[in-house]
Amino acid sequence: MVRCWVVDDDCEIRHLMGANNIDVVVLDLMLPDDNGLALCRWAQKEHARTPIIMLTAQGDPASRVVGLEMGADDYLAKPFEPRELVARIHAVLRRSSQNGDRGADAAKRRTVQFDGWRFDRVLRQLISPTEVVVVLSNAEFRLLSAFVDSPGRVLTRDQLIDLSRAPGVEVSDRSIDLCVSRLRQKLGPSSKENGIVRTLRGEGSLFDAEVR
Repeated sequence: MVRCWVVDDDCEIRHLMGANNIDVVVLDLMLPDDNGLALCRWAQKEHARTPIIMLTAQGDPASRVVGLEMGADDYLAKPFEPRELVARIHAVLRRSSQNGDRGADAAKRRTVQFDGWRFDRVLRQLISPTEVVVVLSNAEFRLLSAFVDSPGRVLTRDQLIDLSRAPGVEVSDRSIDLCVSRLRQKLGPSSKENGIVRTLRGEGSLFDAEVR
């Protein structure tokens, strides 16, 4: 049985998500009493496993990127064809189901360690050698996940884009370069002379650390 709630009150949305097992949220960016992005951030933090489709009249690329960076799984601009919304709902539910099927395997490798750092991919926490939690954006989280899955391997810019891009987002060479630079800065000084994330001119980027 499918149950559907249509709600335009921020407090009621939070209550419903806390009291029910929600499969997917279709969230309008322009809520009457709150900013949809703020609610998206809250849902991503408190209900990280519930997929979110951002629905808004602001369909420009910058708005799409902001919505996805805040934790949305997909983005649909108004006006839209209802069948497209249904198709996108089915798509995010399939991805969610596939992730659930891989849950046991993911649990075994949810936390990895490298060069004194700990990276919990379920809680999305990066903890420094001095036990400081380093906040990662969604893009940085996806990029670091790609790196720790391929330590010691040179990844080209195109490979990094494919491995770290969110669904529905077009990523430019410039944006992936900036993301690599921000991640390198957050990882800070390293026992490696050139840092953990190394850029090899004309080749790509290399995660130079043993991952356990």
